[in-house]
Order: sequence, then structure tokens, then C-alpha cells
Amino acid sequence: MTPLVSVLIPVYNCEKFIAEALNCTINQTYRNIEIIICDNASTDGTWDILEDYARKDSRIKLFRNEENIGIVLNFGKCIEKATGEYGKFLMSDDLSSETFIEHALPLFDNDTAFVFSGVRLFFTDPQVVFQESAFQQKEVYSVQEYLEDILIYHKKGFPVSPGCTLFRMDDLRKSFVVDIPNDENLDFKKFGTNDFLYYLITATRYKTVKTINEVESFFRCHNNSITMSNIEKVMIYYGWLQYYFVKNYRKDLLKKFKARLFVFKLYKKGYDKLYSSIKIRPSYSCCLYLIYDTIKTKIMRKLKK
Repeated sequence: MTPLVSVLIPVYNCEKFIAEALNCTINQTYRNIEIIICDNASTDGTWDILEDYARKDSRIKLFRNEENIGIVLNFGKCIEKATGEYGKFLMSDDLSSETFIEHALPLFDNDTAFVFSGVRLFFTDPQVVFQESAFQQKEVYSVQEYLEDILIYHKKGFPVSPGCTLFRMDDLRKSFVVDIPNDENLDFKKFGTNDFLYYLITATRYKTVKTINEVESFFRCHNNSITMSNIEKVMIYYGWLQYYFVKNYRKDLLKKFKARLFVFKLYKKGYDKLYSSIKIRPSYSCCLYLIYDTIKTKIMRKLKK
């Protein structure tokens, strides 16, 4: 018996891209899937497109919020409605290869937290490469190696968006956190990056993370993207998320994490309350990688042309 895999697609006003996302999902070579779509009170033609697809494929299960409940809670609704043993998110403007699930599922074992594929960033044509990840060139990472890199060193370029990753649904439920304490009145319900915690919290329960040794996820860069249109704000949210995780789950990494934030402070403004709350001192300064990747700078420059 093949396990049921839930593909979770949170949507809002995505009539321009949603058909492409649905096509790559319904055409997955692994057939035992359900497609959970939660529409966050779209005001464009998104819902009509969804209903049309649902009439043609019984695996599509549609849910519609009466009002916009925010990104994080809509993600949570997708998780709540899923009935599969495994699950993957697909953002409504992104794409997956049709073999993604077929290739990811067999890599799971009792020690594996999750499986992700390589990622290609693109603008209009997914076959035209703007940037591609390289972390997938190694197929197995220890959890310690993974956490230290994604929280501190930033050398591998591991993804923070779950759109390229297959999880156990039980782990997604256990890793779903809504409210993140912070000193800047940030509302993680309405504008959050909480899905990063799916990775971090899940990793603490296992020994390894694995990759499909090829690019099978395609992230679209465009001006209406929440990340690209709010890059400074997004990075502040990520900072608080990471602090929340380290403080509550991996205190052994706190000193190194503070050191990395201090280096970041030398270059960017806006983290003052976070620095104050975790008592960063200059003695922690050391040559660690900044939270910003050069790729983000390149994308913003490209979009402004």
C-alpha cells in the first residue's frame, strides 16, 4: 500500500499563476495524492479557476476562508485539512517537477527528518536559470551540520521555504507555531515566516536530513511576491524566528547565534530590539556569514530594472 501524500497549496489572488502550479501537481508521477487548497478570500478570479480544476480531478479538495486570516493561519488550515501520511507545500506561484514525490518519498527512513530537492530561481521561464542551489550535491547531512549552517554559517544555501520539501504530516502539525514572542510588536499571524520552523523544529527529532540529488523545485521571482516586495521586513521576522528556535530548542547554539547577529548588526539596521533582548556584546564579534545572501541583492536589482 503506497502512503497518501498531501500537497498543500495556500492561495490568495493568484489567478495569474495558479493553473501552472495545479498542472505540475495533478501530473505527479506518484498518483496517491490529495491536493489541499485553502483560498484566503481571494478577490480576483482564483476561486473560479480552482473550481474548474476540482470538477475535473477528485483528488482536489477546496476550502475557502470567509475573510483573509493571514498567511500563517492559512498555512495552518492546509495542515489541518490534510489526511495524508506525508505532505509538501507548494506556493501558488511556484512549480515542482512531476517526479518530485516519486523521488523524495523512498529516501525516508526512521532517522530522516525531511527530504528536499535542489531549487532553481526563475523569473518567467522555469527552464531559464537565474540561480540554482548546490546543497543537493550532498545527499545526506547530519542534523547538527544542517542546523549550524542554516542558523549561523550560511554556506550551503539551504531553503527556508517548505515548497521544495517533503515532510511527515505529523511533523508539520507538531512544528506549527503561530505566535512568536518579540519586542517589536510583529504580528506573526498576519505577516509571518513561521514556515521556517517546520524545518528547524522537525530537525530536532531526527538524526539526518536528505536531498534529492537534482533540481526539482522552481521558485518564481516577481514583484508581487511577499518575500521580494517586503525583503527588509521579512528578514526581521526571520531573525526573531531563529532566536525563538535557538532559545527554546537549541540553547547550545545560542553563543554562536549571537555572534552571527552581531556581525549582521555592523551592516544592517532594524534589529536593535532583538540585539538588546538577547544581550549581544561586541566580544561576540567574529567572522561569520551574514543573514543576507548575495542572491537576494541580485534579485532585487533584477526586479527594479
